[in-house]
Amino acid sequence: MMMHRGAVGSVALAALALTTTVGVAAADPLPHRTTASAAHGKVTDNLYMSLGAFEDATSGADPKVKAMIDRPDIGGVQVVAPWKALEGKQGEYRWSRLDDALTYLQERHKKLYVQVQDRFFDVALADANVPQYVKDEGGVAPTVDENPDNPTTHGAMVAQWNTGVRADFQAMLKAMAQRFDGRLAGVNLPETAVEVDTANDRTAYTSASYIDAEIDNMRFGKSVFTRTQFIQYINFLPDDDDHTRMREMFDLARKDRIGIGGPDTLPDRPYQMENSYKFLHEYKGSLPLVAMAVQEPDINAKDPRTGKPYTRGRFTDFARDYLGARQLFWTVEADWLQTPRA
Repeated sequence: MMMHRGAVGSVALAALALTTTVGVAAADPLPHRTTASAAHGKVTDNLYMSLGAFEDATSGADPKVKAMIDRPDIGGVQVVAPWKALEGKQGEYRWSRLDDALTYLQERHKKLYVQVQDRFFDVALADANVPQYVKDEGGVAPTVDENPDNPTTHGAMVAQWNTGVRADFQAMLKAMAQRFDGRLAGVNLPETAVEVDTANDRTAYTSASYIDAEIDNMRFGKSVFTRTQFIQYINFLPDDDDHTRMREMFDLARKDRIGIGGPDTLPDRPYQMENSYKFLHEYKGSLPLVAMAVQEPDINAKDPRTGKPYTRGRFTDFARDYLGARQLFWTVEADWLQTPRA
């Protein structure tokens, strides 16, 4: 299974629906089905960016993106926060950067959504943005990205299948929930696509143990974030050709009211349509939230219907009508964001 390049380092926009109370994700009034208006109503457009890019914008170093944050048609910002930004030494958590981001956005009646990042693309293993103690304990695995749309690159990810490493990661999530549950609009874990470089791996990776760990983190995140919407991005899974494990994840999401999202919106692209998209369509209306990103590669991808780059309307209509999305997280490179709203 090829690993699909994710959101790390890209600049995008995100937030939850504007109908929620400030800092709290809207709750679905029905136990297993959203209302028709929620499933088919207006999609909220939002910004998605790295934590550092957000800080550059709000400090004035990137006035163009700062102006985008203030647009009245943008509901808030999703920031990608690597594990290292949230924890230094083991058990010593650092929340000031998220506190500052939350304050900045709440003063502007915007929402903050945080993607907790544990995998990194196009980076050397030693440079993975995780706490040093995790590296010292051998808790990082090498990865390779052989996506046909991009040159082959190498990256790294946290060895979540190592129970000790996962316990440390979950301890950080729990501490984060103790501080921010009910204050953030949402928290998500990144995409599930991965291809560990097994020839150079020293973490005893197997595809089964990896998926088991993803499911455990998914369940744990929901258990600690009880007032903030918890979301798992799902796109592809390794060695899951019959999609048994992916269905297991979607069934869990429906049962435990966990949101689902994805790092890319690519209407009618065959590879995506045969993986998570078909499940998003099948489970449409039975999940508490579906939130999809439109990243830089997506805006340059060719629409199979026209042979030309996708349009804004095509992204939005497909995400809403086929995938059941209510939030779109847009790269700031999207053409419609380049012109100030009249």
